[in-house]
This record gives sequence, structure tokens and C-alpha cells, in this order.
Amino acid sequence: MIDILSGYTFLIVAFGTVILAFASGVIGTVSVIKGQSLIGDAIGHATFPGIVIAFMLVGIRDTFSLALGALILGIVAFFIIQLITEQSKITLDSALALVLSSFFGLGMALMSFVQGNPNFDGTQGLSDYIFGQAAYMLRSDVYLIIAASILSLLIFALFYQQIKIYIFDPIYSRSIGISNPLMNFMILAITITLIAVGLKAVGAILIVNLLIAPAVIGQLWSNRFFHVLLIAGTTGAAAAFIGTYISTAGDDIATGPAIILVLSVFVVLSLIFSRKGLLRRSIQKRKIGERT
Repeated sequence: MIDILSGYTFLIVAFGTVILAFASGVIGTVSVIKGQSLIGDAIGHATFPGIVIAFMLVGIRDTFSLALGALILGIVAFFIIQLITEQSKITLDSALALVLSSFFGLGMALMSFVQGNPNFDGTQGLSDYIFGQAAYMLRSDVYLIIAASILSLLIFALFYQQIKIYIFDPIYSRSIGISNPLMNFMILAITITLIAVGLKAVGAILIVNLLIAPAVIGQLWSNRFFHVLLIAGTTGAAAAFIGTYISTAGDDIATGPAIILVLSVFVVLSLIFSRKGLLRRSIQKRKIGERT
């Protein structure tokens, strides 16, 4: 155990996934409370073609270039979702399904084209961005995750009060001069950034779980917004550390799925034992029944 914890590969991967999971847990809480968590899912899938297009343009699997491609396609997907819902009678869930499947299908088609084309070399690692392969993260990947996570948390901290008012009382926020569309775009831009830099660690399919599961856990344990954020970030970071250790100690266990499985266990335990969990509700109902 000690040998694993002190290993260079483990430290690199663990540090990157822990800070990514902490930032995703905090930022994802806003999307969950606002009922926009599925937008993150659609955007997570939509970023994949950005990875492939960036590789086609640059010619190498450069960390920054691929993340930038994912970020641009994520923003494009968000505006397409907005355009569909505002300019047509298509509902939000239908628009999300259309964008998710269309963009991800485009990404798979482009990847098949690139892998079958002799003009493109070094395409083997592109498939890692579907399910994630944190074991092959480089220091440059970790540096990018650290920079994006710290920047995201810094922006969130600077606008904390405005974001809090925007979430819980959008009418009042407009009355005091807070731009709700700007707040909404800022949160989604931060979310897309975290998705873009986290694709290699967790993958396009699983990244949304880092945004949703910690927020669900936080809401099960507390009603206070700051405490929910703290619990979400901490449980996300803990799941990332444990999942990274499991994948490092085991054979042929991918890091991303291991992290998601640990998070899922945390969710199940919270559903049972938290202050809003099934066990406490059962006890309260029994006490009410005894009084009556």
C-alpha cells in the first residue's frame, strides 16, 4: 500500500483527479440545483468531436490543443441547444437528446475516419477520451487540470454572492442589477471548461457523473448552500483518490470507471444514512406512528 501511495504515477494521476473532482463537485452543484445537470451530460458528449477535430488540425495529441477543441465544441453545443429551445417548439430534453447523439455520433465517425487514414499518426489514444484513461495522464495534463480547476474555483469565489442570489431568487437578482443570462453563461462556461480538461481522466461518457453525484450527496446531507458545496467537493475528491488507488492497485481497472463506482457507493450510502436518507425517514415515520 505504501509503495503505491508513494509511486510517481499514482501521485500524478491522484493529484489531477482529486483537484478535478473537487472543482467539478463544487461547480456541478449549481447546475444540479438549477435543474441543468442534463445540459452538462449533453455537452460532455458533444466535446468529443472537438477532440478529434483538434487532432486533425494539429496532427499530434497535444493536451492544450485537444482541450481547446473540446471547449469550443462544448460552447457550440450549448448555443445550439439554446437556439433549438428558443426558436422552435422542441422541448429542452428533446434538444439535449438531439445534440448529444448528433455530436457524439459525429465524433465517432471522425475518429473512424482518422484511424483508417494513413495520413494521421498517433491516433491510438483518441479512444481514451470516450471512457477516460487517467493512468496515461502526463504532467502537462495535470498542470492543465490544476490551472482550469483553480481558475474555475477562483471565478466562483469572486462571484459567490451573486451566484447564490441568482440560484435561489432570480427575480430579486434581476432587481438588484445582476444579469441572470450572464450568470448562467458563466456557470456553463466554467462547467464546459472542467469537462474539456477532464475528458482524458474520466471520459466523455462518465464526466457528467463528477458534476452530478457529489452535488446529490451534498444535498442529502445538508440544506445550507455552503455546506452542500463543501460536502460535494470533499466527497468528489475522496472518491477520486480512492478510485485512483483501486485502479493502481488492481489489474486492468480503468481509473475513470473506478472513480465513478466509488462515487456511486457514496450516493447509495447517503441515500440510506444521510439526514434526508431512507433510514432517518423510516425512524421519523415510526415515531410519528407511535405518537398517534
